[in-house]
Amino acid sequence: MDKIIILDFGGQYCHLISRRIRDFGVCAEVMPSNTSSKVLQTDKTIKGIILSGGARSVYEKDAPKFDKEILNLLTPILGICYGHQLIAHLMGGKVVSEKFGEYGLMKLNIKNGEEILARLGKSKNVWMNHSDIVVRLPKSFMSIASTEHSKIAAYANNKQKIFGVQFHPEVSHTENGDQLLKNFVIDICQCKKSCTPTLVAQNLIKETREIIGNEKAIIGLSGGVDSSVAAALVEKAIGKKLIAVYVDTGLMRDGETKFIEETFRKKNLNLKVIRVEKQFFRALKGVSSPERKRKIIGRLFADIFRNIAKKERASFLIQGTIYSDRIESGLTQHSSKIKSHHNVGGLPKNLKMKLYEPLKDLYKDEVRKLAYDLDLPKKITIRQVFPGPGLAVRIIGKITPERVKIVRQAGKIIEEELRGTEFWKNIWMSFAVLLPIKSVGIQGDRRSYKYPIVVRVIESRDAMTANFSKIPFSILERISTRITNEIIEVNRVVYDITNKPPATMEWE
Repeated sequence: MDKIIILDFGGQYCHLISRRIRDFGVCAEVMPSNTSSKVLQTDKTIKGIILSGGARSVYEKDAPKFDKEILNLLTPILGICYGHQLIAHLMGGKVVSEKFGEYGLMKLNIKNGEEILARLGKSKNVWMNHSDIVVRLPKSFMSIASTEHSKIAAYANNKQKIFGVQFHPEVSHTENGDQLLKNFVIDICQCKKSCTPTLVAQNLIKETREIIGNEKAIIGLSGGVDSSVAAALVEKAIGKKLIAVYVDTGLMRDGETKFIEETFRKKNLNLKVIRVEKQFFRALKGVSSPERKRKIIGRLFADIFRNIAKKERASFLIQGTIYSDRIESGLTQHSSKIKSHHNVGGLPKNLKMKLYEPLKDLYKDEVRKLAYDLDLPKKITIRQVFPGPGLAVRIIGKITPERVKIVRQAGKIIEEELRGTEFWKNIWMSFAVLLPIKSVGIQGDRRSYKYPIVVRVIESRDAMTANFSKIPFSILERISTRITNEIIEVNRVVYDITNKPPATMEWE
């Protein structure tokens, strides 16, 4: 099967490139940035190479590089962001660090709409995320697009089939970014389509049987689409040898435990419900640091799973970890650590179980497609995303039962008001954040001094990027009125209008 290789320089969107390429029906594989040219040369199925973005500068002492001989393989190459800069730097061009970078949407002016920029028109809004820029090109290269701050926002060497773009075509914010990637993969590399989504579930079930065999496994079931799909896949592979464990931490959304019991009992899943609210509140008492919260919660989950595994004589721990969890936890060689997801960075090293994550290379939208294929209930498939640490990361500062009750009730109101609107189908997450401060208000002609609630409503395609939802003021006003009327501890509501990046979806 024809395939594209992506060399990983640690960019947050590196794996997203492979995700986009799979959408074209073409196989893609992410490999370390230091993969040798000899390894790539011997694989005749490789039709093109993409160099990903990264968080470093090409002039940093330990900045990741690649085997320069790759540029002589006569295989088409595309550099994205850091990859764009690194190609220019290694081939004799010049890269400089600007005082002010380009972050967010920028207007790209296209000078040469051929080959890599074919069918993109004269201008497009593109997603930038950089401070270094290419200011001089190597010999035989030409600039084919620019922005206000980057005269060389894209370049081409048509003879050698080497291209570079300073922006991120893989990010959904970039207009027609898929078309640029398709130009490279289908037209320039001439890849044939052979990687169809319908094979994903079959391959994962087969892989699960091979890995787990006749042993027992437990899975941490949260009720979200990721863990639910992982449970369905593994159950099809090993049947009753899978024990699903739902842990009620006291940090769950409204009515969650009842929902889990009703939904999964009907699916005939071997389900255990563990209620440990007091244990979690005791462990989190006085803790304000979001990283400490995640680590503590991860360790508590691991302890619970270990104890159940010991009783059940289970050898494997299954998790519904997806790729966005792993990349934000900084687990690839050159990636930055954004935050420790409790099911990744929060797990102890002495787990004493074999960890298996069948969805680790998939994105949320791919997981949702699998949910449909596996015939999971629609209420699971379309559920809004909920963080593994629960409401602990939606309370800024210390965790108390009172604060959990406030943020849970506010979140319920937000969902109730949005559910019946035309905006609901496009919303990825809608939730409340409780701030650790208080402000003055007037309620019943008296001075009040109470908490503010932040309303966060976002839309996304794959969890790697997101936009805040443009909810009409009339709906936001209803949400605000209900929260301040129904939750006695709150007197102020604000709306978060920040995209990802620069923010993350959750506040912690």
